[in-house]
Amino acid sequence: MKVLFKALATTAAMSIASGAAAEMTLKFGHVGAPGSLFEATAENFAECTNAALAGEVLVQTFGSSQLGKDQELLQKLKLGQVDFSLPSSVMSSVDDTFGIFEMPYIITDRDHMRRVQGEMMDTFQSAANDNGYHIVGLAENGFRNITNNVRPITVPSDLAGIKLRTPNGVWRLKMFREYGANPTPMAFSDVFTALQTGVMDGQENPYAQIASAKFQEVQKYLSVTGHVYTPAYILMSKKKFDALSPELQAGLTECANKTQDFTYEKAAELEASLLKVIEDAGVAVNTADKAAFIEASAPIYKQFAEEVEGGQDMIDTVLGLGNTN
Repeated sequence: MKVLFKALATTAAMSIASGAAAEMTLKFGHVGAPGSLFEATAENFAECTNAALAGEVLVQTFGSSQLGKDQELLQKLKLGQVDFSLPSSVMSSVDDTFGIFEMPYIITDRDHMRRVQGEMMDTFQSAANDNGYHIVGLAENGFRNITNNVRPITVPSDLAGIKLRTPNGVWRLKMFREYGANPTPMAFSDVFTALQTGVMDGQENPYAQIASAKFQEVQKYLSVTGHVYTPAYILMSKKKFDALSPELQAGLTECANKTQDFTYEKAAELEASLLKVIEDAGVAVNTADKAAFIEASAPIYKQFAEEVEGGQDMIDTVLGLGNTN
């Protein structure tokens, strides 16, 4: 602990010293724990920005919900109390457009995600702008899998009655209710205690979030479902971004693009290594029947198409971009 505090103090001192030479200090808050993909993403973006815009901008990162939980960070962006955040699933609560990424199995891999980004980024940016935000760039949360303390999950009916923590997003709740679970939205920072005390039976997250938050210490089963791929968004308030010079806007955007490349590579590495970390902790791992989950997901697609303006067109576009034949 002494070593840790000394390292943190050294980092803070370096940041303060660097900040004294920068014209503008920008705070980047996120909910990721040490060792998480979120932490790696934020740190990579900060390093790129602080090098590329040295003397003009200093980005300081604050993880583990130090500056607030996801919803708080979204509000603090608008209030100017935080300059960047890294939301993921919670963006579907900002605008239903982002709910397209809540559709089960709609994104097949990262190459597919890049094609979707290339085709539809204007749509996502417009939705963000309409709600007072600007997407500086995309990163990743990853492919989500289910852990719990009740039973292995092989088919959707295995979720019957399981108290499952989800992020705050209406479509994730609808999906798991359709599968038969009892989902409850909860801030990420509260999940470990909820699992430890039995308030929640389980949760669903990518390996990087599971392992960095040490959920393997309080969960018995990991079921590899890969049910949703969630991008992450390097986000600013639109007001803050628009107030920056074109040169600073371009510099931040370029670093965000470089960070996306880094994050995709890092995420692929973590997928391979962290599954073993979780298994070695004594968690029983099984592979779910994805065909059964895909079949059970049809009502969610139908609802999205009916309830979200342009929903069917978005579904058709994303699915079409997944077909490279």
